Amino acid sequence: MDADRTTGPGPRAGRREWTGLAVLALPTLLVSLDVFVMLLALPHLSRDLGAGSTQQLWITDIYAFMLAGFLITMGTLGDRIGRRRLLLGGAAVFGLASVLAAYSTSPEMLIAARALLGVAGATLAPSTLALISNMFHDPRQRGLAIGVWLTCFMGGAAIGPIVGGAMLETFWWGAAFLIGVPAMVLLLVLGPLLLPEYRTPQAGRLDLASVALSLAATLPIVYGLKELARNGWQPLPVAAVAVGLAVGVVFTRRQRGLADPLLDLRLFANRTFSAALGTMLFGIMLTSAIMLFITQHLQLVDGLSPLQTGLWMLPTVAANTASFLLSPLLARRIRPAYLIGAGLAVSVAGLLLLTRAGAASGPAVLAAGFALSNLGAGPLLTLGTNLVVGSAPPGRAGSAAAMNETSAEFGFALGIAVLGSVGTAVYRHHIAAGIPAGIPAPAAQAARDTLAGAATAAQHLPGRLQAALLAPAREAFTSGLHAVAILSAVLLAGVAILAVTLLRHVRPSAQNHPDQPGDAPEAAAGAVPQGASN
Repeated sequence: MDADRTTGPGPRAGRREWTGLAVLALPTLLVSLDVFVMLLALPHLSRDLGAGSTQQLWITDIYAFMLAGFLITMGTLGDRIGRRRLLLGGAAVFGLASVLAAYSTSPEMLIAARALLGVAGATLAPSTLALISNMFHDPRQRGLAIGVWLTCFMGGAAIGPIVGGAMLETFWWGAAFLIGVPAMVLLLVLGPLLLPEYRTPQAGRLDLASVALSLAATLPIVYGLKELARNGWQPLPVAAVAVGLAVGVVFTRRQRGLADPLLDLRLFANRTFSAALGTMLFGIMLTSAIMLFITQHLQLVDGLSPLQTGLWMLPTVAANTASFLLSPLLARRIRPAYLIGAGLAVSVAGLLLLTRAGAASGPAVLAAGFALSNLGAGPLLTLGTNLVVGSAPPGRAGSAAAMNETSAEFGFALGIAVLGSVGTAVYRHHIAAGIPAGIPAPAAQAARDTLAGAATAAQHLPGRLQAALLAPAREAFTSGLHAVAILSAVLLAGVAILAVTLLRHVRPSAQNHPDQPGDAPEAAAGAVPQGASN
C-alpha cells in the first residue's frame, strides 16, 4: 500500500498562501484564454500578414510543439534552480514574447514569437503546480488549491471564444496576444513577495544529452499525432510517431543510468503516482476529442457564431467550476477512487446524452451533454493531479508536475488523433452516399473530405444546391459525433473501473495514516524550502 508524500494534516496555509495562489491562478486563466483567442484571430492575422496555409499551420501548432517538448526539462530545471526563479523568468519571457507576437510584421516573425511563447509556457504549469505543493502542505487545502488552479485553466479555455469574439470586434488581431501581459507583470511584482522559493539542494547538473533526447522523442510524437488528426493515416506522421517512440526508449534507458536523471523514473515506483497518471492520460484522451466535435457542430451544423458558441459553453464553465471546487471537499470524507469512478459514470451519461442531438435539434442537447460530461470529469482531473503532485517527494514535485502536464498534452493529442479519425471515417462513410446528383464535382469532393469543406463549397452554389449539399453533410457529421460519443462512453466506463481498482487504497484526505516507506519512492534527502522572500 502506498503512502502519500504528505500524510495527515500538515501545517495549514494562511492568508499569504491563498493570496499567492491568486497570483498564480490569474496568469493561468489569461494564458489559457490567450491560446483560444488566438485561434479566432488566425483568419485576421493571416490576411494582414499574408500567411499561406503552411504558415498558418505553423502559427497554430508551434506553440503546442514547444510547450510539450520542454515540459519535462522545465519541470526538472525548476527543482534544481528554484521553482519561483524559473516561474518568474518564464513569466518575463512570456510577456516579452507576447508583445513581439502582437506587433509581428511577417508570418516568420510571428512563428518565432509563438515558438518562444511555447518555451516560456512550459515553465508556467510545472512551476505553478510545484509551488502549490510547497505552499499547501495540508492535503485537504492542497486539493482545493489545485481545484482553483484547474478552474482558472479550464475557465480560460471555455470563455476564450466569448472574449475573443468581443475583442476582435473592437481591436486588431494583435490584442489577442496582449491579454496575458498585465498578469505577467503582476506576477513579476507580487511573486517575490508572496511565493516561496524551493529547490533541491545538491540536485546535480542538467544533462544536456537528456534534454536533446527528450525533445527528439516528444516533438515527433506530437507532430505525428497532430498530422494524423488533420490528414488521417499517412506514412509520414506514422513514421514520426514511430521515431519518437524509438528515441523515447533510448531516453528512458539513459535516465536509468544517470545519477541525476532529467526524468526520475523512480517516481513510477509509487503505485499512487503511476495509477493516477495513467488514469488521467486515458481519461483526457477520451474526453478531449468530443470538445472539437461539439464546437464544430455548434458552428457548422447549428449555424452559431463564435461568440454564440462561447455563450452556449457557459453551462460547461459552471459545471467545471462546481466540480473542480467540490471534488477536493468531498475527498476529505470519501476515497478519491470512488469519487473518480462515480464522476466518470456521470461523464459517461453526458456522452450518451450527446447521441440524442440531431442535425436539426438545436444546441440545447449538446450543451447539456457536454456540461454533464465535464461535471463528471472534475474529480479525475482535480484529485488525479493532487495525487500525482502530492505523492512525489518534495524535491521532485516539479518533475512530477511536468509529467502530469506532459501526460495531459499527450492525452489530448492522442484523443484528437484517434477519436478524430473515427469521427472523420464515419462522416466520410455517410456522406459518400448522401451527396445528391447535380452537385459540381469540386464541391462534392470538398464535402466528402470534411464538413468545413462542404460549408465552404456551398457558399459558391445556388440556394437550392446549397441546401442539398449541406443537409447530408450535417447529418453525416452528426453521425460521426454520435460514434465518437458512444466509443468514448464505453472506453471511459473501463477507465472508471480501472481507477477504482488501482486507487482504492488511497484514503480520504481528512484521515491520518502512517507512512509506509517500503512502498513509496525514495525520499529526496535534504530537500528543504528556502523561505518566501529569498
